[in-house]
Amino acid sequence: MSLLPPFFNVMLHPKIRRSITQLIIGTILFSVYAFAQVNTGLPTLELKIGVYRIQAELADTPRTREVGLMNRTSMPTNSGMLFVFEQKAGHCFWMSNTKIPLSIAFIADDGKIVNIEEMQAQTTNNHCPQAPVRYALEMNKQWFSERVIVPGMVIQGLPKK
Repeated sequence: MSLLPPFFNVMLHPKIRRSITQLIIGTILFSVYAFAQVNTGLPTLELKIGVYRIQAELADTPRTREVGLMNRTSMPTNSGMLFVFEQKAGHCFWMSNTKIPLSIAFIADDGKIVNIEEMQAQTTNNHCPQAPVRYALEMNKQWFSERVIVPGMVIQGLPKK
């Protein structure tokens, strides 16, 4: 079976046709894999901020942090994803392959929110903390602003590493 147009079958040597076909199949398989990445079955923990309780999925490995909320089409209202890093740093986020708009709170070790950013779906703009952090919490877009949660407020229940 050839994925090439008929005129290529006549013009190209069989080995070249086979190589091109394998390249096309490989590209298709890679694309399906890259776009179908979704974190599932992650551990969850409950976080609190003021009167609000959050069910947060835990992304605490390089792989789970890389995939994040990619390819999700929705997220329950008081749910989110907590990113935990080994070291404090200027961990920046972007929204490539993320289908839902999100808000992100960058959080210091003591639980204080350093800054909050709004992030549009399917963009590659960098969203970075204003100070080195180990935690970031992604929620549905405007979740923080709709509840008047601002920098300086404390999130309780963060895991200690």
